[in-house]
Amino acid sequence: MTKFFGFIAAAVIALGSQAQASTLVDAQTLQVQTMAQAQLTGLNWTVGDQADYKISIGGFINGTAHSFVSKDEGASIWMQQDMDLGFAGKQKIEVQFEKATGKILKMLANGQEQQVPDQGDVEVVEMKEDNVTVPAGSFPCIYAKIKSKKDGSIQEAWINPQVVPMSGMLKALADSQFGKVTQEATKFSFAQK
Repeated sequence: MTKFFGFIAAAVIALGSQAQASTLVDAQTLQVQTMAQAQLTGLNWTVGDQADYKISIGGFINGTAHSFVSKDEGASIWMQQDMDLGFAGKQKIEVQFEKATGKILKMLANGQEQQVPDQGDVEVVEMKEDNVTVPAGSFPCIYAKIKSKKDGSIQEAWINPQVVPMSGMLKALADSQFGKVTQEATKFSFAQK
């Protein structure tokens, strides 16, 4: 677990940023996680890797998200997230990553290109080995609590990329203008190679 802990430490440095107003995809978090993965193990994602989540925003907006690797273009790979937030609407997020570096090359929300934000200044408040129970089951993980130096917002994450494809996210809690955003894994699977 020590090597795993080191990987996660590198991967969660940007967890303190809030999700963009137009999407729940936190581009800063994705950027840091994928860049750390690319440097340590490579982005060895496979078309068909997938993870499903239940989402709650402020306790009054509830929905689901289905994330999956949609395309492999040789030097880059695409992850798609289809969200259904009930009365708040549906959203399709597509993110293209450079395999060699993990850098986000392009991000689309409902077909509209989005600006990829720069990594903000964040502080790791706490990080430790942990266990978490989510609808998909109970798992060993790394818990990280991160604070944004810019606005003081807090994000917590329970991560295990050995269990969950792509980002490794089992559970996440984040501050938002609408209250706490909660994301919990309901099921996931790696594509058969």
